[in-house]
Amino acid sequence: MTEPVLPPHGRVANRDNSPRTKARKRALDILFESELRERSTVETLADRVALAEPPVRPFTIDLVEGYLDHADAIDGVLADSLADGWTLMRMNRIDRNLARIAIYELLHTDTPQRVAIAEAVDLAAELSTDDSPAFVNAVLARATDVLRRRTPASDADEAAETGADDAPVSAGESAPSASSPSGGSDASHPAPDPTGDPAQG
Repeated sequence: MTEPVLPPHGRVANRDNSPRTKARKRALDILFESELRERSTVETLADRVALAEPPVRPFTIDLVEGYLDHADAIDGVLADSLADGWTLMRMNRIDRNLARIAIYELLHTDTPQRVAIAEAVDLAAELSTDDSPAFVNAVLARATDVLRRRTPASDADEAAETGADDAPVSAGESAPSASSPSGGSDASHPAPDPTGDPAQG
């Protein structure tokens, strides 16, 4: 897969509009809507499946239910992938939920590592802030390191042999570390959050 290239405006041109890409975007919509409305994700998913406008793809259901089934573990990996003093809630909603979907794919599907990360970076470029593609890439790059440290050596060797342990995709020439100020700020940090979700206020 071709690595995404940052154009002058800082966003990644989406490589394709495949069914799986559409499914990831719909999963993001459901997770985002549930957080924004402070509503059960199970209820939001059920409503979208029942409404079927458009029909909800099986892969979308897998991503949403998969995250919910493993939310504590996934959020734990994500939290450990942020710099000291940062929290999940300091990420904007889009970036946080894209990272959750990508980590679920890394842990529980056969999606290649590079694909999972590239898809999250592309969707961040399409739907989030100008700083989000590099920030999401940096967080997920660190998440792969967290997962590698938690994987027994025999499993890691097997993953390397099957090519599942590819290097993380690069967003542009260089990605900031996960401690980049792109991650957001809260009341204890006066600096503005360039990737903040305005809806979070």
